[in-house]
Amino acid sequence: MLLNHTRRRSTRGTPPRLWRRQKILALAIACTALSTGPGAALAAGLPPVSQPPKPGPHWDLANLGNPRVDQWVHRFTGSLKAGFAVALSREKAYREMISQKLARRNMPQELIYVAMIESNFNPRARSRASAVGLWQFVASTARRFGLTVSAHSDERINPAKSTDAALAYLDQLYQRFGSWYLAAAAYNAGPGRIASALRSVTHTQTGSDADYYRVSSRLPAETRDYVPKIIAAARIAKNPQAYGFSL
Repeated sequence: MLLNHTRRRSTRGTPPRLWRRQKILALAIACTALSTGPGAALAAGLPPVSQPPKPGPHWDLANLGNPRVDQWVHRFTGSLKAGFAVALSREKAYREMISQKLARRNMPQELIYVAMIESNFNPRARSRASAVGLWQFVASTARRFGLTVSAHSDERINPAKSTDAALAYLDQLYQRFGSWYLAAAAYNAGPGRIASALRSVTHTQTGSDADYYRVSSRLPAETRDYVPKIIAAARIAKNPQAYGFSL
């Protein structure tokens, strides 16, 4: 009773202007606390300051945006989803081996998806042009990079040996063109086609990853889609659940 009585006397005894000032100051302090506190971010629909957004997957290879990449992401998650799911399941058998070999050579990890685009990770795949294995070597190129191809033995179907040969070839192409995108394109179309396109468009013998798209109109249709397929496959494989694939 004494506390209540004292509070009423105190309020009545405060001059009206001073009492209003005190009330405004208290309201301002409360608003400041609300706007800067942890509840402010939630009220605004934003994540709390103490929980920054998680970083995206790490990339060694340049993840350049391009409509062709988007088109292949759409196809791999749409009409070609079943086949892509098979390739993802097969990747598990070869991922560690290929990843270790890429790391030893200090090459981008995303180059594993060259094998996905070439063969769907099928070591016994054979093309109409008689290219064989995970990395789809024709016999002449396979022999050039140390693989035995004969009536009695075909090392193109050996996952480890063919990976060594493929990475040696890709590294050689990178040293020539100065770009992993151009190296991958040369792996598909042959270095002569890429060199000719660069001379015609950029008037140089080497280029950047962005130059791949600048010269793509001079390349065969398959090669125009080759690097976009690799990037699209990598985007999906790095976060398959986000694209509707179960692990």
